[in-house]
Parts: sequence; C-alpha cells; structure tokens
Amino acid sequence: MGGDVDGLHHVGHLVRDLEQAMERYRRLGFTVSEPACPVLPGMAEPFGLVNTHVYFPGAFIELVAVGRVPAGARPIPLRVPGDKLPGLVAAIRATAANITAFLQRFEGLHIMILDTPDIDAVAARLTGGGVVHGGVHDVQRPVETATGTRMEPARYLEISDPGLPPGRVPEGRVGFAQNAPVGDQRHPGHPNGATGLTGCVLCVADEALPEVERRYGGYFGRTAPGAAGVTVVPASALDGLLPGERPAALPAFAAYTVSVRDVAATERFLRGNDVPLARTGSGEIVVPSGAALGTAIVFRRHG
Repeated sequence: MGGDVDGLHHVGHLVRDLEQAMERYRRLGFTVSEPACPVLPGMAEPFGLVNTHVYFPGAFIELVAVGRVPAGARPIPLRVPGDKLPGLVAAIRATAANITAFLQRFEGLHIMILDTPDIDAVAARLTGGGVVHGGVHDVQRPVETATGTRMEPARYLEISDPGLPPGRVPEGRVGFAQNAPVGDQRHPGHPNGATGLTGCVLCVADEALPEVERRYGGYFGRTAPGAAGVTVVPASALDGLLPGERPAALPAFAAYTVSVRDVAATERFLRGNDVPLARTGSGEIVVPSGAALGTAIVFRRHG
C-alpha cells in the first residue's frame, strides 16, 4: 500500500442489547463468539463494557454494548505493566463514556480501527503531522487457538479531535492497532460463506467533505483511504452507492463490506432466513441498516 496501514483491523457495531444483536448476527449467518467483558487486576467489577466478535483471518467485527453484562459473559483480564495501568484505566473509562455518547446518536457502526505492522511509527507520524492521539497502549487480547484460548500481546492508539472528549472524532472512534502474529490462531467458518472484512463506508455532509478528506489524509499518510478499504462519500452521493440508506446523523459509518466465497449461495442463505435484501448501486447484495441494527452490510465476492 505504500504506507503504514494494512487495511482494516476491525469495525465496531454498537448495540443497545448485546444478546439481541448476537441473535441477529447469527440469523445473518455469522459465527459469533461468546460475550466477554474486560476486567483489570485488583478491580472486582467490570467496566460495564461487554462485547463479542465475528472473526476473520486478520480482522474482525466487534459487537459492543455498555451497561448490563449478560449472564455468563466471560471476564477477560487485561494484563498490563504496573506503570501503564493508570493510563489504560483512564482510556477504558473514556471509551465506556464515549460508547454511551455514540449510542445516544444512533445504534450502528461507530468504530473503525486500522491495522498497522508498526504502531510506534504510526504514532510518530501522527504526532509529526499534528494529529492528536492518546498514545500507544499495550494490552493483551484473547485469541482462540488449536490448543484453547490464550492471551496474546496487542497495542493500540485512538485519535482524538481537539474539540471533543479524548478518544473521539466526529464520526466515532478511529484508531490503529497492531497484534503480535499468532501462528495457530483458529478462524471459524461462517454459514453465510463470509471470508473477510474488506471495507467500510463513511458518509459525511457535502459541505464537510473537504475537511474530512484532509483529516483522513493525515490519518492515512501515504496510504490512500480506498486502498485501506475506506470509502468516504458525501451524503448527496450515498443513494447512488447504497440506495435507500439515510444515516440518523452525520458524519456516520453507514456500512461495512464483507467478502464471501459464493455470492449466490450467500443470497440463498439470507433469503432462507427471511433476511430483507437490497442491492447496491453496482448490484451487490446488501442487508439494509433497518434489518441489521443500524448499519448496512454489503456482501462482495471474494477477490
């Protein structure tokens, strides 16, 4: 790609009821992991954040809720060096507050994290370009392997808008993540034939387009947004891309795209589950946002 961005690391779909969202995603044909909640050493109670994942090789979709933790949710210990703990606690509490604020805007996609092989280089580049961020946080993440779940290192940073609380930009949460490679990580198959997370669509007001393109130019550096799977579209052009979609607020991540092995088989599966379908402007099948808890899902042929 000519830069320090390797595509999407994950997108985050914020929902009001995680159990309902898990059932909806299973109806859409995704294999969904069991819910989990982050906890830190010495803290008896979780932060109130709870999530689950739809995994692909190298990327995932995260379903996130705040508030009630479902019965049976697995606690995930976040292991960090002692000197890093206060900063991480502050960052997670800020994330919980931000997620609450995002859900007040609308239920849907509010998180886009980009994958990088060198997050320290990204942090230095952003700082040099005047992009505000919260620094690199070192954590451990649960990884499903052939021998069971184990914790593996992960590092991330969040971009901040100077006029908003830390960890927020107008469209939600945007950042970068770097994971240590895991050679025996398991990637479950999906009944709908999905093979990967390939893109997302950011819709902005027409008059805001130049400023958003400038901002994202700073985020991506030498990597073009399109090369990383991010499409920025003005509101006046959204109907041509995703007919009938009307974000509840702007700017907004209006959709994400997954690749599938066989589009016709995916369509048969979805119709068999009575999932409403539409077509993109280029004829690809899409589950409208009204049927997918606030975000449209586009299914695109692999490769």
